[in-house]
Amino acid sequence: MAEEAGPQVLVDRDGPVVTLSLNRPAALNAITPVMLGQLSSALAEVGADPAIRVVVLTGVGRAFSAGVDLKSLGGLSLEGGRVGDVLDLPARQAIRLLTTMPKVVIAKVNGPCFTGALELALACDIVVAAESAKMADTHAKWGLRPTWGMSQRLIRGVGPARARLLSYTAATFTGADAASWGLIAAAVPADQLDSEVSRLASTIAANSPGSVAAYKDLYGHSLDVGLTDGIEYEAATAYPIADTDERVTGFR
Repeated sequence: MAEEAGPQVLVDRDGPVVTLSLNRPAALNAITPVMLGQLSSALAEVGADPAIRVVVLTGVGRAFSAGVDLKSLGGLSLEGGRVGDVLDLPARQAIRLLTTMPKVVIAKVNGPCFTGALELALACDIVVAAESAKMADTHAKWGLRPTWGMSQRLIRGVGPARARLLSYTAATFTGADAASWGLIAAAVPADQLDSEVSRLASTIAANSPGSVAAYKDLYGHSLDVGLTDGIEYEAATAYPIADTDERVTGFR
């Protein structure tokens, strides 16, 4: 399938905050290998820029993303329910950057967010959604299996009982549902989503970048290990936080 002309990921910078927007609105921002490659390139660039504090990931138009565009696979066979390396490799690279870059990444879920798109959103540090946004893990509906982390992040977000229910039924739920379950950080009315994410990004950007980066690493490590190891890692790991004295001046 021929790819559309123009960028599939838009980059917009506003001071210390960068917004990355999935840009295939006519296809509800369905995910292609090209989009994933462009997303990884953008993430690598902003991740290396010390002036950037917060990254917002969203979609152009009325959707965050409808999920993987299976048309982009052409005639490739989906063996064992896998979408294959053409999508898996760039998706895992993008998710690795989302989870390891020393910046807070906020997923702004403005509309439909299904399956592979939900995997991208759940890899972000904070997810804020419109209350009405529709979300789902539809792998089972299409005879697919997760390969981008859904089985690990969904169960940590909502617990094993609800994760099984959502994945086995491929049921659609709303941003309001997701917030009530603790899967995402917050859900707000759609007309307040932009202002709420902007407020949140500005608040985070005003804090110590070194402290925030340390927390991101520590929370990420905690999700991967047990409590005892996590506490030991917290005590033993050093971070280059350069602005402590400046921030506590006047309180000592």
